[in-house]
Amino acid sequence: MDIYNNEWQNLSDAAIIESLGSFIKHHRLEQNITQSDLAHKANINRSTLSEFERGTRVNMITFIQLLRALDLLHTLEAFTVQKQISPLELAKKSKDRRQRASKSSDQVEEPGVDW
Repeated sequence: MDIYNNEWQNLSDAAIIESLGSFIKHHRLEQNITQSDLAHKANINRSTLSEFERGTRVNMITFIQLLRALDLLHTLEAFTVQKQISPLELAKKSKDRRQRASKSSDQVEEPGVDW
């Protein structure tokens, strides 16, 4: 099932689940792995994998196990929450940033020493 980014909103929950199963099946076949081998690698039953690929039995733990077994955990990076800094905060931080270094207390010259 080929889905473009702007179509996800229009899909039913069942269609999204079916897409997850198709995603796993596509990558399994692309890597030339049998259902039995992938199920063993993911530590799940082959029947569970079969049901997942058909979209009839989907569990997030199973999905993560399958992504890990297929070396596709990086696809979850889209869910990473990153703190956004407002332009005003960024300007304040850059204003407070050091402009030059000062001598440390170890480097202070002692008076009266002439060389």
